[in-house]
Amino acid sequence: MKLLKLWFPVFFWCWLIFYLSGTPSLETPWGVWDFILRKIAHILEYYILAWLIYRAFKGTFVSSWINLYFWPGALSFLYAVSDEIHQYFVPTRGPSAEDVLIDCFGIIIFFMIIRRRAGAVRR
Repeated sequence: MKLLKLWFPVFFWCWLIFYLSGTPSLETPWGVWDFILRKIAHILEYYILAWLIYRAFKGTFVSSWINLYFWPGALSFLYAVSDEIHQYFVPTRGPSAEDVLIDCFGIIIFFMIIRRRAGAVRR
């Protein structure tokens, strides 16, 4: 039951990202605000993905640098890349290296916050 509680949110969130990136058009008539909001959404969705994977690894495996930082970061990044590859096959969408970089920004923000909190706890 513990594994389900830890890993179901990860798989659900991955499914949600996959579903939304498979939608042919998510544009709104808001022009530049549409662009800004979509980039913020990229940051938030991968921030949340990194957090969910971090949480699942922390609750499942022995705490180590590899399990708490490398794997959650690497898996989040690989999912961002696979998401862009998926968009290649979606009509009116396409892959974007820029979006992967923006996704990575969300992942990096998550880990910066975790590191900062860990430093504050040790003091």
